[in-house]
Amino acid sequence: MPMTELLQAAISPPNLLPTGLLVFVLLYWLTVLLGLLDLKTVDLSVEDHGHLHFDSDGAPNEMGTSWLNGTLAFFNLGRIPLMIFLSFLFLPLWVGSILLNYYTGNTSGLLGLAFFLPLFIGSLFVAKFLTLPFVRLFTAMEKDHDSSAVVIGKVCTVVLPATAEHLGQASVRIDGAPLMLNVRSTKAPLGKGETALVIDFDAARKCYLIEPFANS
Repeated sequence: MPMTELLQAAISPPNLLPTGLLVFVLLYWLTVLLGLLDLKTVDLSVEDHGHLHFDSDGAPNEMGTSWLNGTLAFFNLGRIPLMIFLSFLFLPLWVGSILLNYYTGNTSGLLGLAFFLPLFIGSLFVAKFLTLPFVRLFTAMEKDHDSSAVVIGKVCTVVLPATAEHLGQASVRIDGAPLMLNVRSTKAPLGKGETALVIDFDAARKCYLIEPFANS
């Protein structure tokens, strides 16, 4: 399919909803790269083992939420950031919508909506498979928190901008091997490429606290 034809198909009525969802995640990652948002800005509040956490005065109904909790855990939600999952959900959804409407010759928005539900369900399973490596990655990062004493006091290099409010990422070398950390700056905002010192681990927000570091 030529590029111009692909662009026309993307904004055609049957594919408009999947295209809008894909554009949403692309804009999100653009703001992350620019340092305006972080990975945790849009996320589910999920406790360990896939249980939803409700910030309300009343206790959640365990019977009412057990099915939802199981579904979240099955699709890796709560084990990886929500926007990573949505990225791997909306991309195959968009590709599937483009191909299905193209090969069926559909130009109807209503039929496109009818195609949307089965495509969405199929894309959920594709996203589950594609996010498995990220589950291992974030699980390993959680385990690294147990050995935070090894990291604290080390000099790191900022990879994604970090402020006191916005989560960033930094790389620190442990025994010669690079380790990626989720970080927040305790003082001035830190940009990509700047050097910082790891001073503590924030257990509540599950990130390391860093401050600017200058070589003497």
